[in-house]
Amino acid sequence: MPSSKRKRDDPSNESLSFELGPSPSTGSIGPILVSFPALQAPKDTPFKCYGRKKAKKEKDDDGEKYDRTLVVGEAPAVEFISNEEESKRAADAGCRYLLAVRDPRTSKIKILPTAKTPFILTRTVKALKSVAPDDAPSGLAYREARTALGETFGTKKAKAAIRAQERNRVDVGAMQGVMQHVVEGIDEKAEGLLSKEEAKDLADSARLVPPFSATATDPADIYPLNDIIPDPEFKALNIAPIEENLKDNGMLPWKYCQWVNNHLRRMGQEEEKSKGRKRKIKILLYIATMFLFRRTINHPKGLEKDTVYEKMNNVPPIIVDGLLSRFTETTRGSSLHKFTSAMTTKFMAYLLALCLRVDDFASNPKILAEDLSMSVTNINAAYRSLGCKLKTLPERERASRGLSDSLSDTKFAVLVAPVQFPTARKGKRT
Repeated sequence: MPSSKRKRDDPSNESLSFELGPSPSTGSIGPILVSFPALQAPKDTPFKCYGRKKAKKEKDDDGEKYDRTLVVGEAPAVEFISNEEESKRAADAGCRYLLAVRDPRTSKIKILPTAKTPFILTRTVKALKSVAPDDAPSGLAYREARTALGETFGTKKAKAAIRAQERNRVDVGAMQGVMQHVVEGIDEKAEGLLSKEEAKDLADSARLVPPFSATATDPADIYPLNDIIPDPEFKALNIAPIEENLKDNGMLPWKYCQWVNNHLRRMGQEEEKSKGRKRKIKILLYIATMFLFRRTINHPKGLEKDTVYEKMNNVPPIIVDGLLSRFTETTRGSSLHKFTSAMTTKFMAYLLALCLRVDDFASNPKILAEDLSMSVTNINAAYRSLGCKLKTLPERERASRGLSDSLSDTKFAVLVAPVQFPTARKGKRT
């Protein structure tokens, strides 16, 4: 039966309708959405929106003149202000927000477009604004705090590592009193150290090469001849038999030195005697003597001087004595002359320096490698120790030296002035 009491109107029986609200007019603020991370503002907190006026060229497509960039609210204890960077990050998420407002009298829900971006607010406590922020902890304070935590809560292994680190740490405060004495001691000891130029001169003087001139601008002046062949030995060389053989086109006596034979044979084929011909023949004779000396003295146990004289009976004794004194070593209490590795390096430097002079300071390493029964790599290394550069000769230079075109790809050892010695490599080869 129907009740006699008056009932309220049932809202479920009312029909709802939606209506799209108008866009904010030019210059108006319109509804704004804000977010309060980790803190909720009181309901009675007043908020204001501030904007800067855009220039004409900055107007949006819809003709908007104002750029709403700042939302500010103030409560009795806290201030709120929008964070532009965080708000832009939220806008870049791609979400667009709308507000729906229901009117209970008309049962209409009005959809209101909001601002383009939600505003993310940050807070500032008023009571803390006058307090200066603490400085970042120093490295020492951080290290002390970390050590205290490790000693309190660390494992046995961590505590042992902390104690080892403390033992190895230098007490700077204790060093302040003696620092000046340490610096003075270093300066006093450093006075005896060599400078860069002095160290270079000392290293050059220890090189197993003939005496050289580092400032010479002509390759002929880098290694003077009288420093390689002493004058008494040079005068003792007898070239009359060689000149006779060259005159009669006879056989040359050095079967183990084709490099010398090729040069002598080429000199015998020349119609006119060139200037300095006898001097060059003497140098070639001395080179052949050095070849013979190398074959004679290259004995693992060494040789007596009389044995060397016997095997080199056709060589003047003054030359044999000079070769023995410069390129062999004797141990204490022994008369055996040994051809050690250091003496071998020195001997090769003197020999190749003479070969460069005969070849007009551009030698072919391959021919000498065959005569010396050595690899081309070792011969090239010996040439580099003299300051030579390995390179191919251009066509014009080959023609001036009388070399065939078949040697266009052959690398010659060329002595360049002023001389530059190779530097020691640092680190491992990659």
